[in-house]
Amino acid sequence: ELAMSGPEVGALAPDFTLPGVQLQNRRDFSLSEYRGKPVVLAFYPGDATAGCSLQLRSYRDDFEVFEKAGAVVLAISPQSVDSHADWSDREGFPFALLADTDHKVIESYGVRSAVVGVKRTVYIIDSQGIVQWRFTGGVRAIFKKPRHLAKVLKEVS
Repeated sequence: ELAMSGPEVGALAPDFTLPGVQLQNRRDFSLSEYRGKPVVLAFYPGDATAGCSLQLRSYRDDFEVFEKAGAVVLAISPQSVDSHADWSDREGFPFALLADTDHKVIESYGVRSAVVGVKRTVYIIDSQGIVQWRFTGGVRAIFKKPRHLAKVLKEVS
């Protein structure tokens, strides 16, 4: 795996606006609208796939750890808003799923993968919009659990 491009820890997170869905509410979501709150930005390869289901269900099942930290969770993948809406509905995800169908944001965050399209990557961005932490899982569904992310959120807030 080559070294990641994309924003380094300490850099300003690139702003973006993507269409998405949260609790059946479809709209455009911008990173900048969450200034003042930490953001957990989770890039994942695909809706309703085994690894991504495990990851996002863990965020759902432990969602209160993010709420306690005052953090916003945004999950990004290349599938359409329709695909996201179906999956989110079935799984009852409380956070937004954003559709980066042309891979623009995936590119700007340096998480494009030749194999699966997107490297499973989490960025934690502080309330000022600065990248404080990032983690990329391997090819298998390696991801940090919400409780681990909550610890990082405590340290950066």
